[in-house]
Amino acid sequence: MNLKGAIHVRPASLDHDILGNYVPYVLSLEQATPAGGKRRPITTDMHKRPNFPGNFVSRILGHLRNHAWPVLLALILAALPTASFGSVHPPTVAAATPAIKVVDRILVVVNNDVITRSELDSRLRDVESRIAAQHIEAPPENVLRKQVLKHLILEHLQLQIAKRVGIKVSQAHLGQALQALAARNHLSLPDLYKALAKEGIDPQRFRQQIYNQMVIQRLVNQEINDRVTVSQAEIRNFLASEAKHNGTTEYNVSHILIAIPDRASPAEIQKAEQKANILLKQLRAGANFEQLAIANSQGQSALEGGNLGWKQSGQLPQLFVNALRKMQPGEISGVLRSANGFHILKLNARRGGKQIHTIVQTHVRYILIRTNALATPKEARTRLEQLRARIENGDHFSALAKANSEDPISAPHGGDLGWVSPGELAPQAEKTVNALKVNQISEPIRVSNGFDLIQVLGRRVKDVTNQLNEANAREQIHARKAAERYEQWVRQLRAEAYVEYFGKGLD
Repeated sequence: MNLKGAIHVRPASLDHDILGNYVPYVLSLEQATPAGGKRRPITTDMHKRPNFPGNFVSRILGHLRNHAWPVLLALILAALPTASFGSVHPPTVAAATPAIKVVDRILVVVNNDVITRSELDSRLRDVESRIAAQHIEAPPENVLRKQVLKHLILEHLQLQIAKRVGIKVSQAHLGQALQALAARNHLSLPDLYKALAKEGIDPQRFRQQIYNQMVIQRLVNQEINDRVTVSQAEIRNFLASEAKHNGTTEYNVSHILIAIPDRASPAEIQKAEQKANILLKQLRAGANFEQLAIANSQGQSALEGGNLGWKQSGQLPQLFVNALRKMQPGEISGVLRSANGFHILKLNARRGGKQIHTIVQTHVRYILIRTNALATPKEARTRLEQLRARIENGDHFSALAKANSEDPISAPHGGDLGWVSPGELAPQAEKTVNALKVNQISEPIRVSNGFDLIQVLGRRVKDVTNQLNEANAREQIHARKAAERYEQWVRQLRAEAYVEYFGKGLD
């Protein structure tokens, strides 16, 4: 017999085994061989459903219904003859009973998916390494395991939705993301994989995790970020509020959330508040905030020690901002109550206040000669060199631009682009403009659609504080509303999901 796969038994409501039962185990069998021989693993895939010998199965079905059938089923499968399944003869009794070894175990069923012990153990090792790298003392393993499992469940739920709505990431985009990640660490991709392997991280598993993160980010963009709108009234109100407090301030914040369920009973609310107050008392007595956050927080940043990083005031709930404005770096807030639970904040640092923002703008005009089937790069360059020579000999730039430039927008205006801010020109054109003095004309430069001849007419410093504040206000309000909507979405996902635990102390 050589049946490939593993006995991966799932709930009857999802994937039935031959008896319609469910046992949360993945078994691997070893078939006994004569003395001196080698033991070889035997595995079988329940989903392939081979045509078992009818007489043999009929004799054992009744027995299986009244016993611990996963073990018996494993024994039966191991004892099936190596001859064709079409045989009706009972199998020859094996000389020895095959040994059974549990190689994995299903811990949680999440809708139509499962989380196995090996998956949880693998993710737990990753989190422990990350915590150690931050020089944070990890909580007891059983506490950390529960926290990691909660995040795994949410990840599975999000990936299920992404699959249902057809969100995918191409291998090309995945490759680009991995290359960028390697570059940020000053490594080539092969060297990144080698570094991961040295740390005990399987490169293929790491690649899958990055893929999953990209899929989830696209899902969040589609379900949350793209649906959030910010009105001009919200921007005006935000800016007015900031003006009263001497401009926008940024806070480096850590956060602990003790959540309460939707439609929570008074007893559930009281229990959550008591837990938050106990944690606050521990913090006041000198307990490590990051460690308590990892062990207890139900916020999205729990496994990062609760650290939210630098946040502008508009990105945070007003409840948080009101508390943070009164705090000094290193200080811990009291217990704050919101609709989704009880919060404790730690202010790590603050920066900012009212600032003036200026940029250098450049007045630019240019002539474009495109390259195409009728004009080779050499011919386009030659034309611009001839026009440049005419300008130096006294012809007007604007007249030649009107007559020769192939940019339909600027040509009627003598090639004038007006005052240009940093980042508005193509990189090569901006680099050339920055190197030119006022009234100087460039040599012909290669751009994506042809060649440019550029002249700088002037420079000025412009105060863009108001425009930048408006843009920042829009960004901050959008981020805050998206975060609030995300929390609501996550709570709804968890509330509507079918989640069943198989093991003590997991939920």
